Amino acid sequence: MNRKMLIRLVIDLSMTVMMIVAMAYYITGNTIHELVGFVLLVLFIIHNILNRRWYKAILNGKYNFRRILSIAVNLLFLVSMAVVMVSSVPISRDIFPFIPINNDMILRQIHVLTSYWGFIFMAVHIGISWGTIINAVRKMTGITSKSRIRTIALRVIAVLIVVYGVQTSLERDMISRLTIYNPFGWNFDESTMEFLIDYLSVMGIYICGTHYVLKFVPKQEKEKGYKEQLRK
Repeated sequence: MNRKMLIRLVIDLSMTVMMIVAMAYYITGNTIHELVGFVLLVLFIIHNILNRRWYKAILNGKYNFRRILSIAVNLLFLVSMAVVMVSSVPISRDIFPFIPINNDMILRQIHVLTSYWGFIFMAVHIGISWGTIINAVRKMTGITSKSRIRTIALRVIAVLIVVYGVQTSLERDMISRLTIYNPFGWNFDESTMEFLIDYLSVMGIYICGTHYVLKFVPKQEKEKGYKEQLRK
């Protein structure tokens, strides 16, 4: 793996970790939440700078299902993260406490709402690039041979993650958190490990779902230009 790819992989992994930590507001507290959000903003900016060629190539080449999905998800992820960052400034209590605001409930609802949508879009974004990520990990670990047993085991694990993720989504009422009606509904008694496992499983639904749905897309739709975009 070249150095450029390794840097991008580390940044993407760091963004994923920071996003999950940022979701754990009532576990980390406000100060850590805001600091993590600021680090996430910096990483998000760096991520987009490193992938600036992707934006230049949006209007070029042919469009197929994979590319349309990738463009739609990436742009929605960009918009949701932009709204999260912009809405975080006026409701900040530690990093930007000097910005006065009288009624911040609407901004808080928008902030939480777009945070959850950003979380979903991030998971789908990872799912689109999952094949590239797996290939990069294989190169790092030196795993080059194929194993039917390993493949079956990983698919069984994926199914278990999705099943648990669906159950978790229902228990945590994720639908209401994706609407303006009730974006809160926190569980104050849960442990850090419980939160981590639950949210990783929810991510797993969209990562696995996106990855395996795209495996059914005809191979002729995989044009060379799109493959190059996934490797960036």
